[in-house]
Amino acid sequence: MRFTPQLRDLNWLVHRPIAHRGLHDGTAIENSSSAFAAAMKLNYSIECDLQVTKDGEAVVFHDDEVDRLLDGKGLVKNFTLKQLKAMPFKSGTDRVQSLAELIEQVDGATTLVIELKSHWDGDECLTLRALDVLAAYNGPYGLMSFDPDMIACIADRSPVTVRGITADRVVDPYYAPLPVAKRLAMRSFSHLPETRPHFVSFDFKGLPFAPVNSIREAGHPVITWTIESPADAAAALRYCDQVTFQGYHPA
Repeated sequence: MRFTPQLRDLNWLVHRPIAHRGLHDGTAIENSSSAFAAAMKLNYSIECDLQVTKDGEAVVFHDDEVDRLLDGKGLVKNFTLKQLKAMPFKSGTDRVQSLAELIEQVDGATTLVIELKSHWDGDECLTLRALDVLAAYNGPYGLMSFDPDMIACIADRSPVTVRGITADRVVDPYYAPLPVAKRLAMRSFSHLPETRPHFVSFDFKGLPFAPVNSIREAGHPVITWTIESPADAAAALRYCDQVTFQGYHPA
């Protein structure tokens, strides 16, 4: 039976701890098929990241550049899927996966929490490609992004798709190039009329935070990132409904 996102009941989203980029605390590389297999073996949900390729494909990769993880140099968006697959990871035998390959691997066995990485340029290619690939997928998933424009696009193009805002307090120098108005909207969550998110994924170091508290009190789940110990999990769960973790195995 086809899975239908429950817009009023998102218990499935927070039912199990969420493995950050899969379970990669041993030999597996983050965001790899091995990391996802390890997470599924222990019945964890999976968080992963998507970047867009030169040929418009959605690939499972976190960084804008390939340099840290692959045997290559340059921006992910400047390579085709075929070129990325030809670049080995610096360890292990996995290769970069497309989103289509990821959902074929997971096949509804666990929840996917998928982050769309933004170049903050208004390009909708990755968002639309993700929606296209996921249109026939039967498993539970939610899409999220730091970029409100990406989530607003999902709200307009596919209102039934479960979507969330990934966020923090917007104080990191990373945000400095963005227009002041955009940074203020992200910090205050004043984009809510356009994004209409079903959930929030918030930096646990910034909790509690009044806008997030209000969203949770209104009945929307809040997940948090990135938890690296049981002590941090216990502290975070005072203000959220589930943790995104790495470096240890939650119960």
